[in-house]
Amino acid sequence: MAFRADEAGRTGREEAEDYLVGRGVDPSERTRSAAALRAIIDELGPVVDTYPTWHPLVRNHDRRRPTTTPHADCGYRGLDHTRFFANGFVTCPYASSGKAEKVLASVEALPRHPAAFISAARLDVQLYNPDAAPVLVKCEWNLALGIDGTIPAAIAVPLILEQELPHWPSAELAETWESMRHYFLGSPSGSRSSLFVNQETGQAIKKIWNALIQTGMFGSIKG
Repeated sequence: MAFRADEAGRTGREEAEDYLVGRGVDPSERTRSAAALRAIIDELGPVVDTYPTWHPLVRNHDRRRPTTTPHADCGYRGLDHTRFFANGFVTCPYASSGKAEKVLASVEALPRHPAAFISAARLDVQLYNPDAAPVLVKCEWNLALGIDGTIPAAIAVPLILEQELPHWPSAELAETWESMRHYFLGSPSGSRSSLFVNQETGQAIKKIWNALIQTGMFGSIKG
């Protein structure tokens, strides 16, 4: 089935609204909470399941064990009851746990990224549960995104190369596009596009990746 960004975005929004502004939120606060969530999605892009491994929000991981969601392995502490967007995420730890402060401190401690600025702030609305302390983490790009809101090749390709080229001395087998596209495109996605990159950028990434593995720099192509 062909990937339909509009349909994926609508499904993700509905799921996030049900999770963050559902029955766990006080009925008297739902209208305000729903409006706040809509504003977040308008600012940070559609709801997503996973990030490309080169995305700034998951960049600080062990290169040998790339991750596709923000968690402790890429520097975050205290995340709980979290939903992801293309350019940020909301996490809703319980206020009594003290985890919200850990989220704020861990984001502050993240290494500076060459292409984006990552920040965190408390939200003053109910999300997930009246006893939660919602925190919004934002990824603000230093370079302009595409007109459609996706990440252009001028940003995506250098971040991919920066991540993948250091592997060549130790690599034994080259992974094909089919085995790598989930890591390069994020999810939900199609064969060459996702909610992060459009068809044009996805095709450019695929072309460059295929050219790299054809050189033999990563070893024989995995069958």
